[in-house]
Amino acid sequence: MTDSLNLQLLIFISSYREKQAYSGLMQRPVFHPQLIEALRDYNRQRFVKDVGAGLTVSMVALPISMAFAIACGLQPEAGLVTAIVAGFLIAALGGSRVQISGAAGGFVVMVYGIVHLHGINGLMLATLMSGMWLLLMGLLRLGVLIRFTPVAVITGFTNGIAVLIGMLQLKDFLGLPIQTMPADVFGIVSVISTHLHQTDLPTLMLTLSCLLVLAFWQLLMPRWLQPSVSQRLSMVPGPMLVMVLATVFTYLTDWPVATIGSRFGGIPSGLPAMNWPVMSLAQFQAVLLPSVTLAVLGAISSLMCARASDQMIDDRHDPNQELMAQGLANMVMPFVGGMPVTGALARTVTNVKNGATSPVAGMVHALGLLLIVWLAAPLVSHIPLGVLSALLLFIAWNMGNWRAFTQLSQFRWPYRFTMLAVFVLTVLVDLSTGMAVGLAAACLTFIYRISSLTNRQLLHRTANTQVWALNGALFFGAVALLELIANDLPDHTLVLDTQGLIYVDSSGADALRNLLLTCEQQQIQLMLCGLNPQPLDILQRTGLLVRLEAHNILSDWQTAVRVATE
Repeated sequence: MTDSLNLQLLIFISSYREKQAYSGLMQRPVFHPQLIEALRDYNRQRFVKDVGAGLTVSMVALPISMAFAIACGLQPEAGLVTAIVAGFLIAALGGSRVQISGAAGGFVVMVYGIVHLHGINGLMLATLMSGMWLLLMGLLRLGVLIRFTPVAVITGFTNGIAVLIGMLQLKDFLGLPIQTMPADVFGIVSVISTHLHQTDLPTLMLTLSCLLVLAFWQLLMPRWLQPSVSQRLSMVPGPMLVMVLATVFTYLTDWPVATIGSRFGGIPSGLPAMNWPVMSLAQFQAVLLPSVTLAVLGAISSLMCARASDQMIDDRHDPNQELMAQGLANMVMPFVGGMPVTGALARTVTNVKNGATSPVAGMVHALGLLLIVWLAAPLVSHIPLGVLSALLLFIAWNMGNWRAFTQLSQFRWPYRFTMLAVFVLTVLVDLSTGMAVGLAAACLTFIYRISSLTNRQLLHRTANTQVWALNGALFFGAVALLELIANDLPDHTLVLDTQGLIYVDSSGADALRNLLLTCEQQQIQLMLCGLNPQPLDILQRTGLLVRLEAHNILSDWQTAVRVATE
C-alpha cells in the first residue's frame, strides 16, 4: 500500500517530468506552428479533405458565432469577425492540427458581465490583456501545467457556465420584451419572472420546434433510422439545418418574430474597419482581474479542446504554441471588432468528423465563412433570434456534464465539496470567484492528501541510536514530522533513512537544517541514508550536504548503525 501511495505521489509531485513526453516539441524553436509540420508531406488528396471539412465547419460556425456574440451583449458580426480573423490566425499559427477556434460558450457569461460592467471598451481592453497573458504563458512554457487543472474544478465550472448560458437565453427563447438582461443570476430570475406573462407565443412555438429538430438530429436520428441513412443525413450540420429551415419558414409565412434585421439592422458584408480602444490606467486596472480570468479560462478551454482532438486523430498538440497563437489572436481581436476567442469543441468535432487532416481545414473554415458573409449578408438579416437562442440552449445542455451530479457518491468529500462549491459560486456569484475558490480548495485538498501520505517509521532504537525512515514528500505541509523527531532525540546518533523520500522542497530543506542545528547543539551525530536524486540535489544547492560532511552520508541505515556503534 505504501509503495502504491508513494508511486502516486511521485507521479504527481514530479509532474514537470510530463514535459519529457513533449521532448520533441521542446527541442523545436520557441515559435513553431503546427502548420509547418503538417505541410511536410501534404498532397492533393489531403487538401481536398481539408477543403471539404473546412467548408462544412464554416456553415456550422455561421449561426453559432452570431448566437454567441448576441448572447454576450454584442452585435452579431462580432462573433463572425472572431471566427474569421482569429480562426484563420490560430489555425495558421497554432499548435493543433485540427482544432477550430472562435467564440465559445465558456466565454459567454464572462464577456456578458464585462460588457455589462465596463462597456465595449472595457471588453476590448480585457481581451487585449488576456491575449498578452496567454502569449506570456506560451513563451514561459506553461502549457503543460494547464493540463493539471483538477477535474472537479473543470466540471463544476463548466456546469455552472452552462446553467448561466441557458438562463441568459430565456429572454429570446420566450420572446420577452426585455432590452437588457442583468449579469447576475438573481437579477436574471427577477427580470424573467416579472415579464413571464409577456411570453410571445409565435416565438415560443418556433424555438420549441427548433429544439425538437436539434434533439432529433443529434440524439434520435441515429437510433430511429438505419445507420446508412442516418450517416448520410448527419452530413448536414444540425445548427445549419435548423437555421435554414427556421429562416425560410418565417420569411415565407411572415411569422411575427424578432430577427437579426429587426433587432440589429443586419450585418455588414465584409470585415469591419479597424478599431482602437480608449486606453487609460484606470480602465486597465478595472479589467485586470477579468483579463486574468479570461486568460486562464481561455487556456484551459483551448488545451482541453486540443486534447480532445488529439484523442480523435491519435495526435499530440503543442500546448505552448497553441497558447501563443491564442494569445496573438486575442490581442488582434479588439482592433477588428471581435471578441475573446478560444478553442471551440463542437466545431472541432465537426472538423474531425468531416475528414480534416491539417490546419489548412481551419484556415478554409475562416475563408469560407468570410465568403458566406460577403455573398449572403442581406439574407442573414432574416434569421430569427429565437433559433439562435434555441441553438445556444442546446449547446449549453451538451456542454454540461450533468451525470457528474449523480456520480458524486463515488468520490470522497473533498471532490464533492470542490465541484459543488465551484458550481454554486459560478452560478450565484461570478466566474472569477468560482474558479478562485475551486483552485484554492483543490490546492488545500492536495496539500492535505500529500501530507497524509508522508510519514515516518521507526526502524531501529536504542538509548544511543535511533533510525527513522521518511516516506513521501518533505514539503511545507509535512515538516512537522521532523519536529516530532527533534522532540525525542537519542543520546548519540540519529539516522534518517530517506530511500522512501522522493521530494524535498525549500521548506523541507529548512526543516532539515533546523534538525541538524538541534543535533549539533546537543552533540548528536546526524546521518542520512539512501538519498534519492531530487533530495540530494536540493541538499547540494542549499549547502546542507557540505555541512553534514561526507562521512555522514551513507547508502543504507544498517551501515550507518554499524558505523555509529564502532
